[in-house]
Amino acid sequence: MDTDPNSTFIEFLTKCEDHQLFQLTKFYRDRLEQAIAEGVDGLSSLLTYEKIFNGQEHRNVTELVEKGNRADSSKLLLNLVMEKGSRAQRVMWESFVKMCHGVPKLDKILKEIQELGSDPFDYMNIAQGLSKLSSCLKDVQQKHKETLRVQTETLRVNTILIKEKVKIFQLVDRYAELTIISTVRDRTLVEHELLARGRDHEEWREKHLQEELEKIQTNQLFQSSFSERNSKSGSSAVVSGVPGIGKTTMVQKIVYDWATGKIYPNFQFVFSFKFRDLNTINCRINLRNLILFFYPYFGNVLGELWKNPEGLLFIFDGLDEFNDRIDFADNRRNIEPQSTCTDPECWCGVSDIVYSLIQHKLLPGCSVLVTSRPTALHLLEKAEISVWAEILGFVGDERKEYFNKFFEDQTVAAAVFEHVEENEILYTMCYNPSYCWILGLSLGPFFTQRDRKQQQVPKTITQLYSYYIYNILKNHGREIESPRDVLLKLGEMAFAGVSEKKIVFRNADLIQYNLQPSQFLSGFLMELLERDDSVQSVVYTFPHLTIQEFVAALAQFLTPDPGDIGKLLSEAHIKRDGRFEIFLRFVAGLSSPQAARPLETFLGQFLHQTTCRVIDWVKEKVEGQIGNTESESGKRNPLNTFHYLFESQNKALAQKTVGSVEIITFSELRLTPIDCAVLSHVIGLCDTIKHLDLVGCYIQCEGLQRLEPVLHKCKELSLSHNNLGDSGVKLLSAALKNPECKIQKLQLDHNALTNSCTKDLVSALSSKWTLMDLKLHHNNLGDSGVELLSAALRNPDCKIQTLNLNENALTDSCVEALASTFSTNGALMDLNLGNNKLGDSGVKLLFEALSNPGCKIQRLELNNNTLTDSCIENLASFLSRNRTLTDLNLGINKLGDSGVKLLSKALSHPDLKIQKLQLDNNDLTDSSAEELASALSTNRSLTDLNLGNNKLRDSGVKLLSVALRNPECKIQKLSLYDNALTESCVKDLTCALSKLLDLNLSVNNLGDSGVGQLSAALRNPDCKIQRLHLSKVGLKGSCAQDLVFAFSRNQSVTYLNLDTNSFRDQSVPALCNLIQTSKSLKRIVLMWNQFSPDGKNQLKSLQESRPGLSVAV
Repeated sequence: MDTDPNSTFIEFLTKCEDHQLFQLTKFYRDRLEQAIAEGVDGLSSLLTYEKIFNGQEHRNVTELVEKGNRADSSKLLLNLVMEKGSRAQRVMWESFVKMCHGVPKLDKILKEIQELGSDPFDYMNIAQGLSKLSSCLKDVQQKHKETLRVQTETLRVNTILIKEKVKIFQLVDRYAELTIISTVRDRTLVEHELLARGRDHEEWREKHLQEELEKIQTNQLFQSSFSERNSKSGSSAVVSGVPGIGKTTMVQKIVYDWATGKIYPNFQFVFSFKFRDLNTINCRINLRNLILFFYPYFGNVLGELWKNPEGLLFIFDGLDEFNDRIDFADNRRNIEPQSTCTDPECWCGVSDIVYSLIQHKLLPGCSVLVTSRPTALHLLEKAEISVWAEILGFVGDERKEYFNKFFEDQTVAAAVFEHVEENEILYTMCYNPSYCWILGLSLGPFFTQRDRKQQQVPKTITQLYSYYIYNILKNHGREIESPRDVLLKLGEMAFAGVSEKKIVFRNADLIQYNLQPSQFLSGFLMELLERDDSVQSVVYTFPHLTIQEFVAALAQFLTPDPGDIGKLLSEAHIKRDGRFEIFLRFVAGLSSPQAARPLETFLGQFLHQTTCRVIDWVKEKVEGQIGNTESESGKRNPLNTFHYLFESQNKALAQKTVGSVEIITFSELRLTPIDCAVLSHVIGLCDTIKHLDLVGCYIQCEGLQRLEPVLHKCKELSLSHNNLGDSGVKLLSAALKNPECKIQKLQLDHNALTNSCTKDLVSALSSKWTLMDLKLHHNNLGDSGVELLSAALRNPDCKIQTLNLNENALTDSCVEALASTFSTNGALMDLNLGNNKLGDSGVKLLFEALSNPGCKIQRLELNNNTLTDSCIENLASFLSRNRTLTDLNLGINKLGDSGVKLLSKALSHPDLKIQKLQLDNNDLTDSSAEELASALSTNRSLTDLNLGNNKLRDSGVKLLSVALRNPECKIQKLSLYDNALTESCVKDLTCALSKLLDLNLSVNNLGDSGVGQLSAALRNPDCKIQRLHLSKVGLKGSCAQDLVFAFSRNQSVTYLNLDTNSFRDQSVPALCNLIQTSKSLKRIVLMWNQFSPDGKNQLKSLQESRPGLSVAV
């Protein structure tokens, strides 16, 4: 029998002495701060109950939680526990056991401690570096640490100044903490990295905030709890990150912190290598000489190091820059021993040494850290990697910290950050330190130079990069006679690079574009050393890909002969891989005087002809794409054109192109906060906007915040599936309160709303009564939320006609408040309360209130509400008095035969107005069919009846068929799916086809013979059937010819569903014939049959045979 893990851990705690418990708490302190954050208030309550905390201490902890400062709250709790001594620590760990199942990170820590075996303190002693170092190595260790400290204590930062191209700072003064997560996202990077990481960064940040991802500190990279592989031979960790995110600086900080004794005391020696430097070694070498090449002072002591590999850490930075491919999936290394290095004295290629260290074949027991861009991670998929991590970049206040350290003057730092924070476009870029660097260089002068006007501070990305180039020209412009000519050539090379996805340029590229290395050119290009054909050579790259794209765009305005620039832009626009997205935004942006003016100071006037052509191209693209939103690419293209409009800052152009747009839809297309800011700008210039559809765009509260200033302009607002939360409703309420608010229809379903948001919603509804349609289904408002909402509905001025509260965790407790609205509000006509738990008692109150003479309810949804026959008398009473209800949904309840028999009497009432009735999934059998048939024979209003998913069987359907033949019966749509029917009932049903328009017989066992009988009826000229559902009815193909014959005569069927049957390729000719000969058929569904790929292609090709025909196969 398995041992209860909780009891095992409690037993472990009882054996722990006080000093060990202190050691345990101290060792896990940093991780516990993260782990308990989500449940810190509950933990504080447990500690208060055990009299560890007093009332004031508990309040101090929970007040921080209420303010949203969970991190500070957990820090305070742990400080209090540590101060209070061993009993407090023991009670805290015992409390962890009680609450760990609801807190994944805590559960992970407890499991790790148990997995460490009988004495986890051995592991902690090793991890805390208590192993001894031999005396002969102490001197060289001290020398090594001092060398590394000197190498890493300063940080070199590029500037755009001619006299001081590189500034040197103390690392500790300049280093800003990055967020690293203990997992790796997509291992391939498809989109442009600014778009890709800007777009999904928000999602992953959100997951981190929701405690789904664990933040990992650099000193935790080799802890076993983050490990995917348990290996006794050592640990290998990979840290991934996009260009400029700070991988190399992180490595520098790790080495510095080790050298100064702050982290990794368990590692006696750390050896750090850059793959870029390893490229210069073009001969066979062994590990001994590789270390001596970079660290010559080790001399003859390396042999001693090999004896304790557990004390060694090897760091390799920048796998993506390594020229020699390391393929861990290469079986050659397993087959040919010479391809694997197992001895530090063994001579081999550098790649073999790296491979063998990572795979623990060389110095098993040592640890290895590798950094890489995501684009090279696929090389490591088969490697023995224990820990995968990714640098997310700056999150929250980490962005602010960067600017505080970038500017010596904290007033300037605060002003720059405030501007960035207010501009969502710029703020979202700030997750990446390299973008922050560009922002700092470009924006700094606006807040430090008195001659710069604050109103000129960049608002768009184009303006930002324009000032970045302006500052380079200002510092380097005097070095060259014609900066315009050089930038034109540089831009042409940059454009070729963007076209070919090339970011590294060689001397041959410079020669091709008549460029010569110069002081001026070095302001734009960085020089890197690279091994090429065994010779060390210089290569060039722009400081960032976006800078390359900007220079490429700039060249279009500098060329004396723009040629057919419209054609060039159109060809770039249709590329699906995103390589030109930012380039095109820059081109559009440079047509703006605000972006062009600073550059024209040094480069001369941009060609007016080019600017005009670019504006015309943007106009043409916006007008051409505005209505093209059927597919995802169809939605992405209009969104890109909106970005062009935003970057151009051309108000006249925007109003001319989108000023009269009535509908904007981006449903199911993920939108970033940047996208939302751009969309807000565009909507602000639309005078006729009626409907904004952002269903499933996952904009969240952050995106909604960018849109809030313009939402009041829309009449219809579709915001379903956006995870807006209660805070999102608070923002929306501001729009609803706007005196100029035009919103009449609002969709907020699937948004994780709770009762906390209803107060804001009620306040908004009560201030301006424009709203007529409110959809709140699939949230969690609960009874208290609906009670609050009812207060607004009771107001006689309330105009809400449609209210959807489906699936909101409602019970009978809220019905009284809801029912009270019907006596004063005569507007409500459509009420959906489906998928709740109102029960019989709840709907009895509801039916009584709906009987009020002033009530105008027309549609009522009560499906899946645990209703039984006990409520039917009240329903019958309501129906006898009501003259407005036309649509009633009672599906998925437990009315049973007895309930339907009672309901049938009410259906016979001559004044009843019900046209649509849903009784599916209600445990009905043929016992209730006679009463129901009797009601149908006399009812004058019912046209749509759903009896699906019951057990009426053939006998029940035969009784119903008699009623259907009655001239007084008005049924046109009948659903009998999944009713245990066979071919025996088909003959009776066919007699009713002269009046039925829609018949659903799916999920029954009609077989080929049953459908054969049905086909005979379809040939009758009196047949009016338009939609016929025969999914999963046991067809094998022998009925195909009957169907062909029927459809050659039939003039009414437009929709035929034959999916989930057993048609094979033998039936394809007949089905093709059916489709071709039918004159009325518009859609046929043949999915989930047994066709071969060829058979499917034959059928699908018929879509081309006539316009409007759809063949789903």
